[in-house]
Amino acid sequence: MLGRAQSFFFPNSQQPKATTSFEKPLNERHTPNSQLSHDTFNDMATPLLAGLAVAATALAGRYGIQAWHAFKTRPPKARMRKFYEGGFQPTMTKREAALILGIRESAAADKVKEAHRKVMVANHPDAGGSHYLASKINEAKDVMLGKTKGSGSAF
Repeated sequence: MLGRAQSFFFPNSQQPKATTSFEKPLNERHTPNSQLSHDTFNDMATPLLAGLAVAATALAGRYGIQAWHAFKTRPPKARMRKFYEGGFQPTMTKREAALILGIRESAAADKVKEAHRKVMVANHPDAGGSHYLASKINEAKDVMLGKTKGSGSAF
């Protein structure tokens, strides 16, 4: 079929000659030296770049899979707040009082009272809490409100 179309468009079965440089075939546009270096570079660079792209994708996928497995197999982490570790100071400071109540040192009086109430509900002696901890919580409230200078607890 192609032969018929070619003979229909070109009855003498000769293809027309190129008249300008844009109509010339690619191999006739360049000098032999420029054609060799340019075409050789393109012929060699394309598979090289394709290979590098495949290798980079494979390494990125491998790293991603390893990171995902490490993420999934890590031990579960407790979602609890970190509390102050250590004992009480002989004389309570404002910093220690703020740590006991779970507030900032510069908290307002209403925040101090609210925090004191929450901590006391959890540690009240009538609800099974310790008398020592209750006295320290009360002392922390007094220090934060400025009622005492941290004179120490009864215990």
